[in-house]
Amino acid sequence: MALKAVLFDFNGVIINDEPIHRQLIDQILIEENLRPKPEEYRKICLGRSDRACLTDILNGRGRFVSEAYLTELIARKAEAYQGQIETLKKLPIYPGLEDLIFKLRVSKLKMGVVTGALRCEAELVLNRTDLAKHFDVIVAGDDFTSSKPEPDGYLLAVERLNELHPELDLQASECLAIEDTPAGIQAAKRAGMQVVGVANTYPFHMLQRQANWTVDYLSDLEVERVQQIYSQRALQPTVDEC
Repeated sequence: MALKAVLFDFNGVIINDEPIHRQLIDQILIEENLRPKPEEYRKICLGRSDRACLTDILNGRGRFVSEAYLTELIARKAEAYQGQIETLKKLPIYPGLEDLIFKLRVSKLKMGVVTGALRCEAELVLNRTDLAKHFDVIVAGDDFTSSKPEPDGYLLAVERLNELHPELDLQASECLAIEDTPAGIQAAKRAGMQVVGVANTYPFHMLQRQANWTVDYLSDLEVERVQQIYSQRALQPTVDEC
């Protein structure tokens, strides 16, 4: 088994924009005459799509909204997100990301993004930072109805990479996912992938219990060593291997 592709989560791995998302979710709740609760966003929303997040929060407050109204709320939030991003002179891209992408390119590994964020949000950030050119596929929240921890997004990414590069004959087990939340880690593992947990959002020790590898920063990920472990068919590497 060889490592052939690396799939990145977006929010919390590529861009540090969770504070923006939390503010916008809180604003929606206020507009719905609901009081935001400090623990709600972290417990319900981190690592999940806006649709899943808003559905669970509203249902938990006794609000059952139609799909059409939910779509309207999501569109309103997406418009506000794009407005905030456009006001930033420099986007909060995580340190070490560009160096890691360079290493993966040198290793001739395919790259993709798998996110619950809307495509318009992901493309806005990736295009503005000139990172879009590095990713063969972007699987966004628009492309599948389920949310992490369901594996659908990751499985779709494998399918699309095979469509673009049929010579790869890519299997999920030949992909490495990079995630920052338990929901994301579960999604990738359910798809049959090994996972790097990066401690951008949750403490190292929490991710260490769930991910195959755990790193404090993207720059800590040693690509060559990971490739060696894949080639040796080591299915349960430890954190010390990074």
